[in-house]
Amino acid sequence: MDIAGFSQTASHLLLGAFATFCAILLWSRTRDMAWTFVIIGAIVSYADIVLTTLRGFGILGEDLLRYRGIPVLQIALADLPLLFSGIGFLVAVSRKRQP
Repeated sequence: MDIAGFSQTASHLLLGAFATFCAILLWSRTRDMAWTFVIIGAIVSYADIVLTTLRGFGILGEDLLRYRGIPVLQIALADLPLLFSGIGFLVAVSRKRQP
């Protein structure tokens, strides 16, 4: 891995860890359902970053949780953050506004 690839991976891990840490702090202070879904999305997104990094360094194999040749874990970790964020946005939009 060259210096540019290492810098990109390191910054992705550091910023993802920062975002996840802030999300957990917010989670402990709020019980709002919309924010909870967005926070879960951020945490799952960081799990995807960690898994991708471990695969990039060769620590984990490419065949982790495959079902009939489909990388189920990789697809789930890539798509679940968007799903949780979308659900959180829908919950926030669906609230009745006070006049």
